[in-house]
Amino acid sequence: MPYPEMMVAPMREDLVRIGFDELRTPDAVDQALGDNAPDGTTLLVVNSVCGCAAGAARPGVFLSLQGDMKPDRLTTVFAGQDLDATERAREYITGYPPSSPSVALFKDGHLVWFMERHRIEGSSPHQIAEMLQGAYADHCG
Repeated sequence: MPYPEMMVAPMREDLVRIGFDELRTPDAVDQALGDNAPDGTTLLVVNSVCGCAAGAARPGVFLSLQGDMKPDRLTTVFAGQDLDATERAREYITGYPPSSPSVALFKDGHLVWFMERHRIEGSSPHQIAEMLQGAYADHCG
């Protein structure tokens, strides 16, 4: 059962306030990541209520976007909240088991980089930002 929306609203806002578009339906996910998605790079953050999302993932994502190189589009789904949208997003993250929080980078509609929860747990926001910036350097621009 999802948490009450008033509890997760601040967790959603952490990403929305820095420019992320929430993908709250399967159709929204398909528009962002499907066959007709815009060319370029799209970052997808699978957000969650867990402590590693609040303490490391969301702050790390924020820090990663402070450099010159960054994805063209910023998107997010919320695991455990927007169930159908998250399930659809995971269909695009091929070759990996479901993981939340997690961060995926798509280029021209193809998954090119993925950070699973186990890479987030135990990492500092700065370490996560460095990993993300490395992915941006390899795939964005």
